[in-house]
Amino acid sequence: MSKELRFDDKVAVITGAGNGLGRSHALMFAARGAKVVVNDLGGGFTGGGKGSEAADRVVAEIKAAGGQAVPNYDSVEDGANIIKTAIDAFGRVDIVVNNAGILRDVSFQKMTPEDWDLIYRVHVLGAYRVTHAAWNLMRDQGYGRIIMTASAAGIYGNFGQANYSMAKLGVVGFGSTLALEGGRRNVHVNSIAPLAGSRMTETVLPKELLDALKPEYVTPLVMWLCHESCEENGGLFEVGGGFFGKLRWERAEGLMLRTGRNITVEDVKRAWPKITGFDKVTHPANVAESLQPILTNAQAGPSKGGNEFIDVDAALGYEFPEVSSSYKEQEAAFYALAVGAAANPLDEKELPLVYEMHGKGFKVLPTFGVIPALSTIMEQAKKGVTAPGLNYGFDRILHGEQFTQVMRPLPSKATLKHRVKIKDIYDKGKNAVVVTEIKSFDEDGEELVRNELTAVVRGAGGWGGDRGPSNDVAYPERAPDAKFEAKIPENQALLYRLTGDWNPLHADPSFAKAFGFEKPILHGLCTYGFAARQAITAFCDGDPSLFKSIRVRFADSVFPGETLVTELWKESKNRILARCKVKDRDKVVLTNAVIELYDEVPKKKEKAKAAAAPQAGAPAASAEPASADVFTAIGGYLKANPDMAGKVQTVFQFKLSNPDSLYTLDLKNGSGSCTVGETAKSECTLELSDADFMDMCTGKADPNKLYFGGKLKISGNVMASQKLTFLQKIDPAMVMAAAKARVASGGGGAATGATAAAPASDKLTSADVFAAIRDYVQKNAETVKAIGVVFQFRLTSPESVWTVDLKQGAVDAGEAAKSECTLELSDENFMAMTSGKADPQKLYFGGQLKISGNVMASQKLSFLQKIDVNQAKAAITAARASGAGQAAAATTGPKKAEKVAGLVFEKLATRLAAKPDLAAEVGAVVCFKVDGQAWTVDFKQKGTMKSGADATAETTVTMDDESLGQVAKGEQTLQALFQNGKARVDGAMRPVHKVALLMAGLL
Repeated sequence: MSKELRFDDKVAVITGAGNGLGRSHALMFAARGAKVVVNDLGGGFTGGGKGSEAADRVVAEIKAAGGQAVPNYDSVEDGANIIKTAIDAFGRVDIVVNNAGILRDVSFQKMTPEDWDLIYRVHVLGAYRVTHAAWNLMRDQGYGRIIMTASAAGIYGNFGQANYSMAKLGVVGFGSTLALEGGRRNVHVNSIAPLAGSRMTETVLPKELLDALKPEYVTPLVMWLCHESCEENGGLFEVGGGFFGKLRWERAEGLMLRTGRNITVEDVKRAWPKITGFDKVTHPANVAESLQPILTNAQAGPSKGGNEFIDVDAALGYEFPEVSSSYKEQEAAFYALAVGAAANPLDEKELPLVYEMHGKGFKVLPTFGVIPALSTIMEQAKKGVTAPGLNYGFDRILHGEQFTQVMRPLPSKATLKHRVKIKDIYDKGKNAVVVTEIKSFDEDGEELVRNELTAVVRGAGGWGGDRGPSNDVAYPERAPDAKFEAKIPENQALLYRLTGDWNPLHADPSFAKAFGFEKPILHGLCTYGFAARQAITAFCDGDPSLFKSIRVRFADSVFPGETLVTELWKESKNRILARCKVKDRDKVVLTNAVIELYDEVPKKKEKAKAAAAPQAGAPAASAEPASADVFTAIGGYLKANPDMAGKVQTVFQFKLSNPDSLYTLDLKNGSGSCTVGETAKSECTLELSDADFMDMCTGKADPNKLYFGGKLKISGNVMASQKLTFLQKIDPAMVMAAAKARVASGGGGAATGATAAAPASDKLTSADVFAAIRDYVQKNAETVKAIGVVFQFRLTSPESVWTVDLKQGAVDAGEAAKSECTLELSDENFMAMTSGKADPQKLYFGGQLKISGNVMASQKLSFLQKIDVNQAKAAITAARASGAGQAAAATTGPKKAEKVAGLVFEKLATRLAAKPDLAAEVGAVVCFKVDGQAWTVDFKQKGTMKSGADATAETTVTMDDESLGQVAKGEQTLQALFQNGKARVDGAMRPVHKVALLMAGLL
């Protein structure tokens, strides 16, 4: 049983306590030990009359039950007299419940000034008079609880209650402001909107509903809000009939138009769904948060313009959510065929572009880099993902220009992540130009391809914006250095569209005619691929390795069956100009084309090796100050100046992000302290990025500009943040000293002036979760032992086993006790489940969570929801610091097979040493990557072998340890593994066959 909440020695003033809600409040407060002032004017519910009977009756009830109470018969407009009654009778006042009210219901056209004024005087002026008389008493004693009684009519409006609605919403705003002003003196003010049966509600509610709306269903909330242990302040609650719920303001994301542009009523009409839609919302909790978007907009400067089709301010610079894609050799080879490669299947220069097992190695055309990028944009568009401010359809778009740059030769297969943003928007008069940039990164996060797609948006220009640069190319008057003629096959467009551009304009004759073409046209990017491929043939001897970039402008359409003439001029060693014409019509179709080459083949960057620990005597790392050092200095300053806490009397919290950290600055605990984590309840919280915090500390950033620019968020007692000016007195030398001490001790990031360490900002693991569970179980031994079940969690990918023994109150890695209920799921799903991202029931019914043994016992795991977040963080930090929780959990499943890779390469080295001539049969440098390890064998140098990858490798074979063992045992061939997707080959395929023969029989 929980401890009974008491109000002993507290004095409560309840207005309008003679009947209904007020009576219920008075009786229950008195029953819990409060001394009660029962105020009631004794009149009717419409405001007429006066008498003492109602108050006296309630006082008598209280006294008969053994409580203490006195009556008061004043109108709430005489609030000072009501509070004086409390002081005279009991010597203090701790609680004020503004409950008194009347109704004068009438439709607005019939409402008299008296109807309006009387409602205002009782509900608003009366609440003011009573509260004001008690206010300074509560502030001086450092304690007070005040309730404002609002109404659903004030929140939502109600026919015939214009006066009442005005008053009831008025007291909500009144209470919200008092909550801000009184919070730091422990005077809390909250508002309730009750629905209960009373003399007032008899006129607006049917009898059946009134019977279910007992006042006693409202009073428990009032009492909790008034209890000394309740920290709620400034809240608004609906309550009645057994329902309790807090309300908050919700605001649509709305429309934001940059200032400095002509905003018209048509702009508002067009954006009305966004202005009024609640699919994206915010919840401003105070005036500062309400004004933040407006202030941010003002800080952003004047508008860049736009019109009904394009809002430049909203669209320019927008970054789409990151998306992933992958490709294999087949797709790259198919693309090469789609842009005319290997028209002669015996051409040794182009065969490597379409044949993955070519002796010289498979090559990928650089312009293939446009395919994953363009596919990404089209897939996003199909899903309705568009940039804000771009309000036009595909029917207005023409592909105007294209730029593609490869950072190194494209691998034969890759998994890519694409980051897309609107890079530029130009006003070309009648039309607009929108440039979309797509950066594609490989598995290691290294940029591989960059594309810029320039779209001409017909009829969307004319706002007077920047026209953009001129990219016109001046072609030489001399004859081209290389020239190609190629008749485009009649089915070329049908072939190219299979690379991902499914526009029916390139396949459907009737569709093409509807757009004014006599038949389907060839894709501009197909012509683009032809030009690039022909330039590689002419100036790179067919090898695309030195190709860097290509930029073109699409000038006209090409029809399949026409003859394409490509003219190429070598302007310099690394720069080629290109132009394409249709011979049949003597029409330029591709112009302003520039192709650039690298001086030497660029290589993939080697992964940075982990820095070795500094040796004894080695110079210390640079002591660059970090946020942790700043807080260490603050802690040192407070120790040297303990009187500062008495002057400020506020608890501050700093929540920093990127990386995340949390610091509490407690200037109320006597001497003052600076600690890591949430060690005291904050009265003023400042949230900003770690970088902005450091800029603010070093004077590079103005706190006011950060605040009004939305980069610094302050919640709670916003005005208290002004008291932080004392931090300017901290000597920068203290910060530098803290930084040097941190580096000397090993570079840790926690503030040494703190009493606890913040959890590391790296990704949480399942071991961290069980560390938090262990902490909770140990601190709540009696509670969890009452559950009395032994659970086991068996996680996969990676594998681990954890035992949660609620009989012994222990949480251990491995199978520490016999399980009564076993839960099996992947590590990823376990983390998603514990973070709330995945629903356990959906995982269970979807087959991703398996429960065996006592299935019903799994319901008892709901106790985990009680784990306090901050205690969990502290437990994780402690576990990490001690090394516990980060170790892999022991598994009890079958023992894994021993790794064979090391033995295989040891035996291969022995075989090559005994018969060095075998290496010559391979004649290439081959790198083997097996389960994260690498071995490089130089078969050109008699089979010289070394550990690790080598950039000189012509062929890289990637597989797992099990597959390598199958090859060494002769159970599988490398070619079969490659074809089944169990082995990956990058580079030349030819050496693979010989290597497989050398490895067979090693085990």
